[in-house]
Amino acid sequence: MNAEPASVAVEVQVATESRPLPVAEDFCRWVNSALRGAGKPLATATNVTVRIVDEAESQALNTSFRDVAKPTNVLAFPVQADSFPAHAEHEAELGDLVICAAVVAREAADQAKPVEAHFAHMTIHGSLHLAGYDHLNDEQAAEMESLEKQILAGFGFPDPYQQEH
Repeated sequence: MNAEPASVAVEVQVATESRPLPVAEDFCRWVNSALRGAGKPLATATNVTVRIVDEAESQALNTSFRDVAKPTNVLAFPVQADSFPAHAEHEAELGDLVICAAVVAREAADQAKPVEAHFAHMTIHGSLHLAGYDHLNDEQAAEMESLEKQILAGFGFPDPYQQEH
């Protein structure tokens, strides 16, 4: 018997004046779709925080955690870096996503993509990082990109890598 995967509770925090932004429900749908697409078990009550920030906060976090002194599109902070939470009867914090609205908007314009599609891509990309996916080598990158394209297509968004390759 196939049970429907658990739904992830997503808290959306907006800490920027940048607009337009997708609505909180969009971020919830994108996170949940990505984590279902990851194909890994979830705790019964799993939580993710999505924080939409300005360039100053993004740069500060990117400098502190990645030693890169510039803002970036998305940062993922998994709570359990080594393992995705298995089914459990308790609440599990999966991690946090920090998305810089100004960088996402600028990249979308530079790549001639709809801003909403790029927000979806960054949210899905970061959610897959929370699920343990990475792109440190070509094999990992191909697997992660394939999942991203499949999940984005489910929302009617085009392949985000089509123009890059």
